[in-house]
Amino acid sequence: MPSAQVPPNCDLTLGMVCLDKGTPGKSEWRMVADERFTNPLGIMQGGFLAAFADSAMGAAALTWGRERAGGARVRAVNAELKISFLCPVAVGTTLVATARVIGGGARTAFVEAELTDGEGSLVAKAGSTYLVEAR
Repeated sequence: MPSAQVPPNCDLTLGMVCLDKGTPGKSEWRMVADERFTNPLGIMQGGFLAAFADSAMGAAALTWGRERAGGARVRAVNAELKISFLCPVAVGTTLVATARVIGGGARTAFVEAELTDGEGSLVAKAGSTYLVEAR
């Protein structure tokens, strides 16, 4: 299996910056809503918000899996994702994604993420299931 690129191209394209992933099962990221990612109405297209949430939740699942594997390398693969958009996101808005593992088993992690704007208002909430395995 080829080694993973860190950071991945999707995070670089979105302009994601890791703020914290020092606690296993948690991660926090920041990005600015870029005009390249708007829909015809001029607001952030939901798929890009979902990608932001997915990357944050994936990082949380990885740190959780690594701790459970005694520090061994793991991979986390998204099996499903649901996201609710709570309000529009304007170009230039600074977004923060806070993700945390809320439960799991031997091979799965259940993760939630909250996306907030610069004032701390909730703009989207996501949940996902990741398959986690040692590499």
